[in-house]
Amino acid sequence: MQFNQELNKLASILLAKSIIDIYPSGILGESSLTEDGFHYSFLLDTPISIKELPKVLKQMRKNIDRGYKLTYESISYAKAKELFAKQKYKLEQIQGLDKVAIVKFGYDFIDICEELKIEKLSQIKVIDLSNVAGVYWKGNSKNQQLSSINGIAFENQINMDEFKQELNERKERDHRRLGNDLELFAFDLLAGQGLPIWLPKGSAIKYEIDAYIHNLLQRNGYKFVNSPVLGSKMLYETSGHWSHYRANMFPAIDVDGDIHVLRPMTCPHHLLVYQQKPRSYRELPFRIAEHAILHRYESSGSLTGLERVRSMQLIDTHIICAENQIKDVVSRCYKIINEASSTFGVKIHSVDLALHDKNDTTDKFFKGEEMWVNAENSLRKVLDELKIDFKEEVGEAAFYGPKIDLQVKTALGRVITAYTVQLDFLLPQKFDLQYKDKNGQIQRPVLVHASVIGTLERFVSILLEQNKGVFPLWLSPVQVAIIPVDPLKHGIYCEKLTLALEQKLIRVEFDNSDERLGKKIRDAQVQKIPYQLVIGDNEIKNNSVSYRMYGKQDSHEVSFKEFESMLEQQISSKE
Repeated sequence: MQFNQELNKLASILLAKSIIDIYPSGILGESSLTEDGFHYSFLLDTPISIKELPKVLKQMRKNIDRGYKLTYESISYAKAKELFAKQKYKLEQIQGLDKVAIVKFGYDFIDICEELKIEKLSQIKVIDLSNVAGVYWKGNSKNQQLSSINGIAFENQINMDEFKQELNERKERDHRRLGNDLELFAFDLLAGQGLPIWLPKGSAIKYEIDAYIHNLLQRNGYKFVNSPVLGSKMLYETSGHWSHYRANMFPAIDVDGDIHVLRPMTCPHHLLVYQQKPRSYRELPFRIAEHAILHRYESSGSLTGLERVRSMQLIDTHIICAENQIKDVVSRCYKIINEASSTFGVKIHSVDLALHDKNDTTDKFFKGEEMWVNAENSLRKVLDELKIDFKEEVGEAAFYGPKIDLQVKTALGRVITAYTVQLDFLLPQKFDLQYKDKNGQIQRPVLVHASVIGTLERFVSILLEQNKGVFPLWLSPVQVAIIPVDPLKHGIYCEKLTLALEQKLIRVEFDNSDERLGKKIRDAQVQKIPYQLVIGDNEIKNNSVSYRMYGKQDSHEVSFKEFESMLEQQISSKE
């Protein structure tokens, strides 16, 4: 459900008018649209609390009922400066403008606003205010703190109800909430901002993903390597990252006069692997991969749970190939990505072909028009031949080459890049990569960067939001919960079952707490554990188990051996 942006822009200005009606000495900050409506900030004598929102909402409805007509004007800066003389933040917003667009209604209320296709406040039929928060002007903690009010407006109640339902669905899918509820990962300021701590249950998921991708890549001819978590300044000067990517790298470390940095990517290291001996065309495509730990500087304001972090783990892959192998290499990369996304049940939202901007005169892109044309045409041809719908995004390429970005949609409505396949003609030049062709002539290869699932952090956030934390058996952090009816009477048998399952590498949790049986079962359901075994006298007598699956009410009694075999079959087939 999309909200009407013009209606919500007007609603934010109506909010400003109503705040001034109630608090005449208030100073207006600025309004903006958000992912779920609008917000407006204010400097008030006393910060407003959420308990006062009903009073503000009542005043907004009064102003709607008064039937004010809206008047839009474009006035000179001098006139605007006079009108906003008592509004210091408005004066800051209009600074340097020749003309200022304003809206007027009521007796003397004005605000900055481009002309809208709305003439009356009465077009706002349904409005709601949801939250109040303290914010600093322009996001700078050195400035005064303002009160920011969030709201949403619609043309009718049906649309409002549908949108609220969608917001609730987003909250249920928010990976940050799910990660906390399911005890998967944590962030602690003592460890550092943007540095995730994987808890035991989250680590189980991460290791399963890691193992699956490792096997998938091995089946497709990749050799795994290990390289240092640090790189020398000289390495990144050679690659060009020092000049083009420096803002995204952590500060340099001086070790005995040698300058090093925490690596933000593995490609320079992987090129050094290739260079360890002379190469022949018979070795191409040369495929290598690594379970790499990377560090990238992200501003504190952009950190978003696991979706955007400063420390990350990536199964990074690089393919060095001849130019006539590009089509087959990229096509195979795409098929590997499809196999992985199908196994994990991830829905691809869209595919972008990220191109350079030939009119860009900055140093954002490597200078070499012929290289760019060849690379972009190669990727375009692959997508066309695979009959993949895609859109071209000019100016979104990396500085050394175009790329295919596969996008997914988050619970918060953002479209983010999950997988990438990128062509690179530049780094092979910078590192002077070579191979001998079948005629013994020295040739320059091409580098293909491919990310099968992206970083593990971002991929887990995607999985959580798409499956609401309900993982298939093979990927579940806890696969079986064992719950005794009476821990004293049935505990020994439960321990025996636990040990037997652990020997089969099945992740099991034995709940021997003193809680009531009903609460233990509910806790296992809340944790979304696929199988819950309730063990009582009958199960011990029959050497059996009674199991119930997540989300279902009925239970089944089978022999333990039968249950064990069923689990092993489901896990191996990744059901």
